[in-house]
Amino acid sequence: MSKKIPSDIYEKTFSFRFKRWLDGTKDPFIDVIETKPQTISEEELERKEQYKKEKEERIKNLYTVGGSRRVKRFNKLYTFFCVAFCVFLVAMLLVAVSNLPAYGEATNPANNEVAKRYIEEGLKETGSVNIVTGMILDYRAFDTLGESHVLFIATAAVLILLAKTSDKTEEATGENDRIYEPKNDVILQTAARLLVPPIIIFGAYVVLCGHLGPGGGFSGGAIIGAGLILYLNAFDFKKTERFFTAKTYKVLSISALGCYCLAKSYSFYTGANHIHSIIPLGTAGDILSSGLILILNICVGVVVAGTMYTFYVMFRKGGY
Repeated sequence: MSKKIPSDIYEKTFSFRFKRWLDGTKDPFIDVIETKPQTISEEELERKEQYKKEKEERIKNLYTVGGSRRVKRFNKLYTFFCVAFCVFLVAMLLVAVSNLPAYGEATNPANNEVAKRYIEEGLKETGSVNIVTGMILDYRAFDTLGESHVLFIATAAVLILLAKTSDKTEEATGENDRIYEPKNDVILQTAARLLVPPIIIFGAYVVLCGHLGPGGGFSGGAIIGAGLILYLNAFDFKKTERFFTAKTYKVLSISALGCYCLAKSYSFYTGANHIHSIIPLGTAGDILSSGLILILNICVGVVVAGTMYTFYVMFRKGGY
């Protein structure tokens, strides 16, 4: 049976001090560690005040821009193209449904025929060791093209909704953006210098080897986009925009989507017209194999990486 000790002795034990720390009664480090109160300079206060004024001005312009001639013209074009696209889509779906085989007909393909074709003939017909990559970038490449365009259209919509005025005085600078964040954090910048190159190299590897194993344009592009975001957080917009700006994203995305369209248009044409394709599949397992799949993976990776980075920039800064 334990013996009760006096309170004055108990208060000197580690158990008593630890209990007080857990309860929040007393912090053992108060008055022990030298602390220095944070002071805000006048220059910092002026920058915060300027940032607040610019933010109010942007909000004001956001609610008054609706009456401009340019926005009215855009709204008319937007309405016209929306109606035209909806009519075209409904007509295309009705034609497709009308050509479907009758429900319950004995000659309808069974559910396992498509999967059987992918597994048994996928390597021979696509040259891709990765069956999933061969499926989404060869058999169903048209679907993947639509998904890539969805990413581009989503980014374009965000660019339009968060577009800023052409007045250069309202452009967010690196200083304004980093008012409430650590400036030149040595730990973060050192970690970024060490991690960003391997991240981007690994992302490129995942993109280029998507037809040989797990990976591809979507996963590799996401890795590269994460590397760009890490670099931005460490070194701010001024340094990042030396090599990646809004113009860079637009050129890369449009070029990648255009290359994808041209590459698969050839495949669609030859396949639909039963014309032999002159593009060799190569030796399965080699980096330069699988016909156009490697090129399509690169195009998808470029679109995904740019979209991730652009979304982050737009919601954080409100524009490039």
